[in-house]
Amino acid sequence: MQGRVNGQLGYQLHDGVLAALISFFVGSVLLLAVLPILPAARAGVGRLRRTLRTGELKPWQILGGTCGAFLVTTQGLTVAILGVAVFTVAVVAGQIVSSLPVDRAGLGPGGPQPITWPRAIGALLAVVAVIISVSDHAAVGDGGGLWWAVLPAIAGFGLAWQTAVNGRVRTAADNVVVPTIVNFLVGTAALILAAVVDVIVRGWPAALPGQWWLYVGGTLGIVTIMTAVTAVRVTGVLVLGMSSVAGQLIGAVLLDVIVPTSGSALNATSLIGVGVTMVAVGIAAIRVGPR
Repeated sequence: MQGRVNGQLGYQLHDGVLAALISFFVGSVLLLAVLPILPAARAGVGRLRRTLRTGELKPWQILGGTCGAFLVTTQGLTVAILGVAVFTVAVVAGQIVSSLPVDRAGLGPGGPQPITWPRAIGALLAVVAVIISVSDHAAVGDGGGLWWAVLPAIAGFGLAWQTAVNGRVRTAADNVVVPTIVNFLVGTAALILAAVVDVIVRGWPAALPGQWWLYVGGTLGIVTIMTAVTAVRVTGVLVLGMSSVAGQLIGAVLLDVIVPTSGSALNATSLIGVGVTMVAVGIAAIRVGPR
């Protein structure tokens, strides 16, 4: 749903960067508004500052919001072109592939997790799924659809790292609201810098769209981040991604069927790509060795 909302906002503004900034700004304002009435969150901010001072948490570990900003920007740029299903498959593929080294390096709060054969095979199938999904979207001879799908795939790579470091922030703060606020503020700051350059080069959009629902992407993002930082400590980065993929893919297919965007109606290759991705998810989630 967030992909569709931000994608439509970017399509109507003709500017994916400004659409991403609006989404993050709305989320940041909502979170900062509720912070004063949440004592546990305020205490969590204090704990986070202490862990940064002592070096228990490194400054680069609070920058997960930059990856979220890039993901939301790609939503605004590509969803109206690729459709939600293909966009989601590309993000999922990037997330699965990058989750392998992220888990192996122990960047998340759950510690190092080995790269097993099921995980490696699942990652390979996920890449195959992206190629299948975008095959009908590529312009003859130039691979146009494939190149658009590269952006959400790169965003998926960043999503695994974002989930890992946000989980670290959640552990340091011992509160689910704090990493969500940090994520949105960092992302908003990055997008402000990008938007300044964007406006200088392209100028302001003629007018903001009037549909209220185009501005709820940030609210949906809050739910996403809070859920992820809560679960990643237990599941690890890869399994967290696996457990959310089914809902993302089914929702994407339903949206492309019920309310398709211009030129992005669901087709056979998209459905095959979704199916292959689901198989990849199932294989990658298989556990081998001692539990």
